[in-house]
Amino acid sequence: MSRRTKIFLVLAAVSFVADQAAKVAARHWLDLGRAVPVIEDFFDWRLSFNTGSAFGLFSSIGGTRVWLTVVGLIALGAIVWMLRQSRDDQTRHAGALGLVAGGAVGNILDRVLFGKVTDFVVWRYYQHEWPTFNVADSMICVGAFLLLAQGLFARRSPRPSAAKTGA
Repeated sequence: MSRRTKIFLVLAAVSFVADQAAKVAARHWLDLGRAVPVIEDFFDWRLSFNTGSAFGLFSSIGGTRVWLTVVGLIALGAIVWMLRQSRDDQTRHAGALGLVAGGAVGNILDRVLFGKVTDFVVWRYYQHEWPTFNVADSMICVGAFLLLAQGLFARRSPRPSAAKTGA
């Protein structure tokens, strides 16, 4: 097994396990809709369930569970394809893909088992509140940010000049 594959699998597994453990704890210890302040006016635990995608989008559309599960599986296929296209020395790339994959699998499993995704983290600033999210969502965002940063700051070899190519 290649080095990039090992890194991908480890980070995907850690992300998935952390997400599922946190969701089990949230469903067990939190009451639906009741906020438990962690840092006053900034950070709460509050159990909620999302039948849609990010920010509750598509939650009122019929067939969302199946549609979002299929989209998630297609995304996982794309992640595996990107991993296979990468070089073995691209360990950061593999790690970022692993974070995204682990988070995606965590949310897909929720949709398949429960028909909805368990959310429980709330960030607030007095009256302003970010939509409730979970560990999987965080892993997906962190992994996507790392992929974006890698793309933006990748060292590119200089293009050959017209004089060198004979054009």
